Amino acid sequence: PKMKLPGQEEFEVSSACENVPTGELENGPGSCPSPDGTSDTNRGDRGVPTDSLLFIQLNELLGWPQALEWRETGRWVLFEEKLEVGAGRWSVPHVPTLALPSLQKLRSLLAEGLVLLDCPAQSFLELVEQVTRVESLSPELRGQLQALLLQRPQHLIQPTGTRPCQGSAHPREASHNEEAPLKEQRQNPLRQKLPPGAEAGAVLAGELGFLVRPLGAFVRLRDPVVLGPLIEVPLPSRFFCLLLGPSTLGRGYHEMGRAMAVLLSDRQFQWSVRRASSLHDLLAALDAFLEEVTVLPPGRWDPTARIAPPKCLPSQHKRLLSQLREVKGPSAQHGALAEDRHGHWPHAPSPELQRTGRLFGGLVQDVRRKALWYTSDFLDALHPQCFSAVLYIYLATITNAITFGGLLGEATNGAQGVLESFLGTAVAGAAFCLMAGQPLTILSSTGPVLVFERLLFSFSRDYSLDYLPFRLWVGIWVATFCLALVATEASVLVRYFTRFTEEGFCALISLIFIYDAVGKMLSLTSAYPIQSPGSPAYGCFCQYPDLGGNESQWKKTEPKDRDDISSMVRKVLGDFSSVLAMLLGCGLDSFLGLATPKLMVPSEFKPTLPGRGWLVSPFGANPWWLSVAAALPALLLSILIFMDQQITAVILNRAEYKLRKGAGFHLDLFCVAVLLLLTSVLGLPWYVSATVISLAHMDSLRRESTACVLGEPRSFLGIREQRLTGLVVFILTGASIFLAPVLKFIPMPVLYGIFLYMGVAAISSIQFTKRVQLLLMPAKHQPDLLLLRHVPLSRVHLFTAIQLACLGLLWIIKSTPAAIIFPLMLLGLVGVRKALEWVFSPQELLWLDELMPEKERNIPEKGLEPEYSLSGDTEDSELMYQPRAPEINISVN
Repeated sequence: PKMKLPGQEEFEVSSACENVPTGELENGPGSCPSPDGTSDTNRGDRGVPTDSLLFIQLNELLGWPQALEWRETGRWVLFEEKLEVGAGRWSVPHVPTLALPSLQKLRSLLAEGLVLLDCPAQSFLELVEQVTRVESLSPELRGQLQALLLQRPQHLIQPTGTRPCQGSAHPREASHNEEAPLKEQRQNPLRQKLPPGAEAGAVLAGELGFLVRPLGAFVRLRDPVVLGPLIEVPLPSRFFCLLLGPSTLGRGYHEMGRAMAVLLSDRQFQWSVRRASSLHDLLAALDAFLEEVTVLPPGRWDPTARIAPPKCLPSQHKRLLSQLREVKGPSAQHGALAEDRHGHWPHAPSPELQRTGRLFGGLVQDVRRKALWYTSDFLDALHPQCFSAVLYIYLATITNAITFGGLLGEATNGAQGVLESFLGTAVAGAAFCLMAGQPLTILSSTGPVLVFERLLFSFSRDYSLDYLPFRLWVGIWVATFCLALVATEASVLVRYFTRFTEEGFCALISLIFIYDAVGKMLSLTSAYPIQSPGSPAYGCFCQYPDLGGNESQWKKTEPKDRDDISSMVRKVLGDFSSVLAMLLGCGLDSFLGLATPKLMVPSEFKPTLPGRGWLVSPFGANPWWLSVAAALPALLLSILIFMDQQITAVILNRAEYKLRKGAGFHLDLFCVAVLLLLTSVLGLPWYVSATVISLAHMDSLRRESTACVLGEPRSFLGIREQRLTGLVVFILTGASIFLAPVLKFIPMPVLYGIFLYMGVAAISSIQFTKRVQLLLMPAKHQPDLLLLRHVPLSRVHLFTAIQLACLGLLWIIKSTPAAIIFPLMLLGLVGVRKALEWVFSPQELLWLDELMPEKERNIPEKGLEPEYSLSGDTEDSELMYQPRAPEINISVN
């Protein structure tokens, strides 16, 4: 529950209100998809019912005066596609651009023409008869016009596996029995991309020499009717527009037809026209569209250039408020504005972070909340995407287990090793996935905990203490302290973990990932050189077939035509890209016969340290008072565990991920505390939520829209929330101990590459990294970030420098003997962020970071608005209503 301007950064702006899947796209302005991916249709409080998707087609009359024929030249859903006649194909979807004179001429033609609202026609023939009942037409001209309108148009339809079908080669009249869709219409692949319930709109435009004056007609059918071969897709038509007239200079009627099609493709105009009751309402909707038009001055822009569709569409809330003001007055606008702001900036804590005032009250609420979803947590995993996620996260998990197991073995002199790492990861991870409140979290060894383990072992060695019993008492105290934090509902303090704290922690973990991966790979250069002096080189070698030159053994393969691969196959390949990369690396390593280190998996199930059992005795060679003294390092470790666990939980449970099953901050910490006690007794490593792998797990389960019509960008629908993927991952991790004959062929550099990739992907996607880039970038080359519009560049650099200083201090302390206070320094990030309120104004912190809960309650409502506005309606005010995309995004493709 943090008050933040949605869309503070361009790289985070999402438009779930627009980029909904075509199958769920609704045309009611202001409607947004709910977190489960379905459209929010219950917006009766705004009086804005939803409408069907509208497909618009433009048919032009060509060939005057020799041979007249109708030809489809354009089509629209969200964007425009033009017919490229010479190439025999449709253009790529692009943003339509119009000339103002075409809109003005269209308005004049509609004002003087025929407007039929709720026309009762049940066929195309009846519709033509209704449209041609104009007093200015003589009976002879009316008959000629009817015959012309009934001619079958030519469409460019390319059914899958067949040659292009361009309709009839010769124009002919349609008889009464030709209302049924043609075969090529039913085979049109575009039909499969349009959702059920979609409707069509037809625009007919062209020059007709025997007309003395322009003829314009706009029809809204009372009941949508399939108009035979008129539309390339057999959809019931709702709108019909006819724009004909005598020959004119230029492309007047072509541009007017495009203008009408663009109007119908606009959701706001379409919403208004569906409810229009008179010509006045139709013209008012057109005037409202003209008020929103942006003009590009001539000479500064090439009108023939095609503007690519944006990655995210602007919100419609701003236009909705204007519409409601016209319909219901200013009170409706104020109510909608307040509702939207509360929807995006809730001032009350979320249910997971509300204090109950009872011991373990938050834990009990988490259990009750998650119990309702427990069955669906397994049923929702029955999807092929979960299988690819299992393979990807399994590789990342065993990589982490092997890497940290090896480092832990070195740090503890063999007291814990790879076997303990595998076993502990499997036991703790599987138990957490079964019991936790957020099962998408992946438990693993982390860099900060490894640092503490190293310090604890060094302390035991320096003072001649028995390490494992001392570690057991530390674990017992840590579990006790964490249970006390759960009992007192201390997890509500995560509200004070703002972006400043999260980015500092995430950057530190990512740097640890990168540092370890690069260090491991650099260490291979001396142990496993690819080419050393005096030894034969292996790798790519050349052959000399003749005196004309040489020929490399490696051949460059021509890329396959992507059009030959279906979209489903490409999606599967994308989901399994990391697995395929690993298999490719293994195959390349085997083919070249490189001497690379392979994955070392223990073949015997016994502790790494000789002579010890699986259970650690609490009393060994250590004095009795050490069990009490262990509380001091346990207190520091408890702070570290709380920070590590809860920061990861905050990042994973952010609202932009659209999780619909709720969080479980108290339950997750409780599970971690119990598992800490269990692993301490068994002498296994300590485990906590791994930020990078957990984010990769969530990203591998992203749900996106599948139907992308005419340039519609894929939209983020949420995460496939379930428990099975993590459970299977940890079961496979445990079974990996017995899969040594198979896993031993995996080269370690491949796993280090996955390790490195996750670290780089995580650190490169946070706002902190983008602000660091601004330090080295001239002002003229800086991107147009929203925060740079409202915060002076010097203040942005100051904020970034403070973050860099904190990160550098954390890294130095982690790498020195003073690392024992490392947990306190992590907690100190919250204090540093609190102190920044004395350096930066609330307005600056609103754009650079987030406000603390106390500031949220104290800041006036006007503080949410950008300062120094030149007008009441700023150019980026609509961004305030846009839902945000996930901040830390790790792509698996």
